[in-house]
Amino acid sequence: MNAKQLIEENNKKRKLLTKENEKYYDDLLVYIRLHFTLSEQQTEEVLMEMLDHLIDGQKEGKTAKDIFGDDPLSYTDEIIEQLPKEDKRNIFQFVGGVIVNIISWVLIIRGIILLVFSQFTEVNNEINLLGVSVVSLAIGIFVIGNIWYMLKVTKKSLFNEKISLKTNMLKVGLVAAVSMAIVLAVARFTPEIGPSFSFDWWLSLLLGAILWLLHFIVKKKSRNA
Repeated sequence: MNAKQLIEENNKKRKLLTKENEKYYDDLLVYIRLHFTLSEQQTEEVLMEMLDHLIDGQKEGKTAKDIFGDDPLSYTDEIIEQLPKEDKRNIFQFVGGVIVNIISWVLIIRGIILLVFSQFTEVNNEINLLGVSVVSLAIGIFVIGNIWYMLKVTKKSLFNEKISLKTNMLKVGLVAAVSMAIVLAVARFTPEIGPSFSFDWWLSLLLGAILWLLHFIVKKKSRNA
């Protein structure tokens, strides 16, 4: 089975676990999957082996702690050290796909906003190169920074019953709101210096749709490979 099929099989088999074992295994699964530099195929194969082992043990009346121990974090770290790294080509493909996806949605949303507002008032289709560059950099930092913080909070909460989901959501939401306000401030106060060009709503919408479609096709092909 490929990684996608293993994930689907894993989702089905996890329903066989008791609530206690499911909570333990889910934390373990999320913690390992958050290490994006690991080989996806090897990771899913190991997770499936662990799940099968847990289900067999559960039939004999054992809990996840009986099988994997009372220190799941150390146990999981040992497994991660033994897993091979993902092919760099796949990592670049993943990162490139994320960037293309973000750009496509920015273009689509821009096109829709300009189309709607142009029905009621005169809109400015001019794009300033300096302004676009600065705002794009700010958006990139916003996205990367928020993803990094969300993953950090998630990792910290795993295997720790004292940290509630609501507290984590509040922290992530607060950081996202503050960083978004900074991005909006950058967009508002960046001076329009240097060359500019006209970029109509329909062109923005068309380019965004083409990029999104290309990303969708490549992603679907890679999953079925």
